[in-house]
Formats: sequence, C-alpha cells, structure tokens
Amino acid sequence: MKYYEVEFTLSPISADACDLLASLAGEAGFETFEETETGLKGYVQQSFFNEAALKTALDDFPFEGITITYDIREAEDKDWNEQWENEGFEPIVVKKKEVNSGKCIVIHDGRHLPDPSLFTSHCSLLTSIEIDAKLAFGTGTHETTRMVCSTLLEHMGTVCSPRVLDCGTGTGILSICALKLGAASAVGYDIDEWSVDNAHHNAVINQVDDRFTALLGDASILYNKVEGLFDLILANINRNILLADIPLFRQKMAPDARLILSGFYTDDIPLLVERAATLGLTLESQKQENSWACLTFR
Repeated sequence: MKYYEVEFTLSPISADACDLLASLAGEAGFETFEETETGLKGYVQQSFFNEAALKTALDDFPFEGITITYDIREAEDKDWNEQWENEGFEPIVVKKKEVNSGKCIVIHDGRHLPDPSLFTSHCSLLTSIEIDAKLAFGTGTHETTRMVCSTLLEHMGTVCSPRVLDCGTGTGILSICALKLGAASAVGYDIDEWSVDNAHHNAVINQVDDRFTALLGDASILYNKVEGLFDLILANINRNILLADIPLFRQKMAPDARLILSGFYTDDIPLLVERAATLGLTLESQKQENSWACLTFR
C-alpha cells in the first residue's frame, strides 16, 4: 500500500485543536496520526485521500484564531513497525472493566515475558497472546485494540463456540484473542498482503492456525470468498471504511450476532450509531479511552 504523509502545522498549537483536526481529517480518509512539535503528521492511503474534503474541513475549522497549513509528500515505503521488530514492547495487560473480574489477557512479544506479580493478584484466568508485529499495526498498545480485547472478554462467554469475522485483521490479534477465549473459528481479511502473512504467522505462534483463515482483499470478498454467517464480527478500522462497509457486515451477521466496532473517535459515535440503526442494529454498549471509542451492536 502506498501512503501520503501529511504534515499539519497549527499556529498557535493546542491539544484540543489537534484532537479536532484529527477527527476532521478522518473524513478525508486519514487512518493514523502522530504528534509533532508544531501540530500533527497524518497518514492516508493514496487511493483514499480526498484533498477537497480536507480543504473544506479546514476552511470550516471552528477554532477562531488558529491557522492550519499542511504539506503533502509520499510516505517512505518502509517497515513502520521497525521499532517493534528491533526492540519489542513491554507486556500489556487487558482486563474486563470490572475490577478483579478474574479474567485478563496479557499481550507480549515473546521476548519481554510478563512478570506474574503484575497481574496474578487480579487475574484467576489468564489468556496469553504473543504478537510478532511485521509491517502491520496491532500489538495491543493502541487504545482501540485494548478496548476490543476487553469487549471480547465480556462477551465470549455468552455464545458457545462462536464463529468470528475479523475485518481488517492486521496482525491477527483480535482473531487470536477470540480463538483463545473459546471461538470455534475465525476468518480475517486485510488489504495489505504483509498483514495477511503476519496474521497467519502470529496464528501459528499462538497455535490457533488450524482454526484461523487469513484472506487478502477488502470487504468485497465477503460476497464471494467468505461463506456463511458469523456470531461475532470485529472491525477496528477507520470511520469512513466502517460507514461504507457496515451493510456488508450486517449481511454476514447470524441471528443474535454482535458487531464490535472501533478505530474512530468519540465524536464519530452518533454518526456510526445512526448508520447502524438504519440496518436494524441496536447499540448494546460502548467504551472510550482518551478520545477513542468502541461500540458493540446487536
């Protein structure tokens, strides 16, 4: 995949203005951001970039007295997870929202093993997930990944051996989490060939590859390559793709199935709830961490 790197400069800079800018830039297809001393760097797939929408959003920016300029360049075609590959990451513990609920997930890279004293006092049942991230997002360090994993902890016991669909699978972490928590099988797809290979690789590491299928493509493959219905559908993708693909997700939902969405900001919640309602989906629960959100529909 080819990306544009867009450097936004805000004058004067403020945290609130940066948060709003990131939310508005999502309408132009941006997937992720990083903070800079003068504003933000945003990354968007070249095929999804809508500069006209970006200009309109900036022209209508509601913060008075703030000037925003930006510079577009092709993002360097490199391994964006080089830090993880070279240095790894510290173990991450994910729990249910209830304190001392008994169940938790620990996500680690295989090199930095968790210290049992960090979680044994709170977890009577531990699920260990090892992630070797190569050219794909999804190590559990991001708020959206943690919220989806936490939601899985809450819901996996309500359906016996569910069939799971993982849309935009990335490293495969959400499928692997569901499988280790009792799912019968999982199908994941991603538009990035590296992600598909990495997801399969991680499934092998976690010894769930016999129940996991990773496919290359976008949501259109749900028409002809993915058969049957699913009890649980997971999608941790940016807002615009979610809005476009929810109708396809809905067609793949079995009776009483759940749809767990994340990858968007809290400001986007009303838009996604409204879109889901038009398809007969009811909001069951929601989470938020910092400015990120996770919604569960039934």
